[in-house]
Amino acid sequence: MRKIEHIGIAVKDLEASNALFTELFGQAPYKMEEVASEGVRTSFFKAGPNKIELLEATNPDSPIAKYIEKKGEGIHHIAFDVADIHAEVARLKAAGFSILNETPKKGADNKWVVFLHPKSTNKVLIELCQEID
Repeated sequence: MRKIEHIGIAVKDLEASNALFTELFGQAPYKMEEVASEGVRTSFFKAGPNKIELLEATNPDSPIAKYIEKKGEGIHHIAFDVADIHAEVARLKAAGFSILNETPKKGADNKWVVFLHPKSTNKVLIELCQEID
């Protein structure tokens, strides 16, 4: 893993949260998009060299909707940038980590993504990200 790619925050209302974080960071999100396959709308902010992703559910069955229903708004995941997502999945699986989706799927911000189950990472949802070429 090369660096923290972003921190994901689950929110109930993306527009209201965008206004809040725009005020906090002194700048608007640099990107907004919907990932229909995950039932989520996202926006991305830069905070110095770091990125924050806000995630709003687009349907009540999406993982973000279920997360907010169970735990409320807040930090949802920490994403790490990796050079070779397939090699990282193999390495982590061999080390005993529980992988939620062993086959990378297309996520937001032009990334391939794989998630590690929180039960194997001290209750923190970890996302591995690799830029799509």
